[in-house]
Amino acid sequence: MKPQRILPRSFYARDTIAVARDLLGKHLVHVHNGVEKRGRIVETEAYIGAHDLASHSSRGITPRTAIMYGPPGYAYVYLIYGMHHCMNVVTDKEGHGAAVLLRALEPVHHVEGNTKGPGLLCRALGIDRTLNGHDLLSNSFYIADAPVADTVKIVARPRIGVAYAKEWAEAELRFYIEGNPYVSRK
Repeated sequence: MKPQRILPRSFYARDTIAVARDLLGKHLVHVHNGVEKRGRIVETEAYIGAHDLASHSSRGITPRTAIMYGPPGYAYVYLIYGMHHCMNVVTDKEGHGAAVLLRALEPVHHVEGNTKGPGLLCRALGIDRTLNGHDLLSNSFYIADAPVADTVKIVARPRIGVAYAKEWAEAELRFYIEGNPYVSRK
């Protein structure tokens, strides 16, 4: 595959909602066991800071959430239900506790298996907790511009699985590319 431009730190050091929308269509790349695995990001969710009751950062700085408060452009990878890894991108300014969850990918290169969901996309790309805190400006795990920029229609809907978050449960902070068959839920 022809290498694309790795997104700069300034891309992530912006409003989390803008980053969540702008990640759609970009390529997530993980060089795993010597193989470059690449998928097109088609669905994201924004977690906009400690005041967002659906965000892990709403509980303050803990060993698990400390990476969310760090500089933007790093991976926040955690385990849910004791078996599924989820990958987030730290955004906004340092100390804010914001991140974007990658929910679904369209396979592009050397990606096998289902990628319609955060745990499934991590399994397909070989992403696990060893990548928590990884700088996404590296050459082995990064997000890049697509080889050809395309115009997409973005749909905004409430996030999935955050009913406990009171008024934040209905906030339309999940974004996906309209009509893409790899979106986890319409």
